[in-house]
Amino acid sequence: MTPCLDDNNLLRASARYPHITSAFQLRSLAENIADWDSVIALAEEHRILPMLFSQLGSLGAALPDSVQQRLQSEYQRNIFHSLANAAELIAVLHTFEREEIQAIPFKGPVLAASAYHDLSLRPAGDLDILIHRRDLKRAAALLQERGYVLQTPVRDDGDPILSDYYEYHFEREADGMILELRWRLELTQPRFRRDLGMDWIWPQRRSTILAGAEVPDMSAETTLLVLCMHGCKHVWSRLIWICDVAQLISSSPELDWQETIREAKQQGLWRALALGVLLAQRVAGVTVPTFALQLFESDQTACALAEHMEKNLFDAAGSTPPGRTPYNLQLLDFHDRLLFFLSLDFLRPSEKDYASVALPKLLYPLYYLIRPLRIFFDRSAR
Repeated sequence: MTPCLDDNNLLRASARYPHITSAFQLRSLAENIADWDSVIALAEEHRILPMLFSQLGSLGAALPDSVQQRLQSEYQRNIFHSLANAAELIAVLHTFEREEIQAIPFKGPVLAASAYHDLSLRPAGDLDILIHRRDLKRAAALLQERGYVLQTPVRDDGDPILSDYYEYHFEREADGMILELRWRLELTQPRFRRDLGMDWIWPQRRSTILAGAEVPDMSAETTLLVLCMHGCKHVWSRLIWICDVAQLISSSPELDWQETIREAKQQGLWRALALGVLLAQRVAGVTVPTFALQLFESDQTACALAEHMEKNLFDAAGSTPPGRTPYNLQLLDFHDRLLFFLSLDFLRPSEKDYASVALPKLLYPLYYLIRPLRIFFDRSAR
């Protein structure tokens, strides 16, 4: 179902949390909603149901009783899962600490605690933990002792089968808990990435209070870069990822913008940062220092990407702008883009190339001929 303009406007207003949209504006928008099932489904798709309830909870008669009850039920369910996730995360981190495994959680409950200051406002998903590659097998064994089962296909030596894969995905059947161990963070380009892992994150760490416990957390500057990387990786297809950036900025008056910009340029994340902040400012209404906003707005590519994603946020979420330059490459700066092409790694066949034409293993070398043809004729291959 294609969302209507009234649905879009209400969700956008709800995302401008907590102080920008007035109760009068919200009431007016709510009274124009004809199909609340569509609104709730769209809010769930964009992972902002808790925020929608928090914004609309005080409107009273402007909401049908059935809608109020449904939103409240989803809100309470999210609180339960958020507390369960927080308790599990604390337990896992304590287990790792006892075994002298350095670990830093990101997104999920720790972001809800540090940026939203309220576990109930951000939907509970899986748990994400960054560790050193050298600790992967020990950490995996500890998780398996806690009932987790590794879902990621691995080779005999324990490494993922796919060489461009940097996470172990665990699931626990007893309670449905999902946990992912990562040892490297990436932007979007699957063939040319900087090695951004614990050596980058750990020295600038801070502490956050999560459900009464002190847990390690990324610095505000690093968190902003990681959130922008994550949003860009998924083409900003969910409103919650824009809200995350806005909430972090709003809740971090001490954020060092000069240092963040310097680090972004050094790590090849300048355009990811510019795009994420521009979306947070335009969609969620967060206040950005004038000098930083002017820098980001001076990047024409970032502005064009932000305009496209804001325009298509609800009707075509996750779509990339048309043009000859692929989205993945638009996010790279000139230096990284040049290195990517000089490496010739982009000519190595990908999973999509193997899927495009079924060849017997004896003829696999032909995929090196198929790859350039796909790059030339199929924009999604680039």
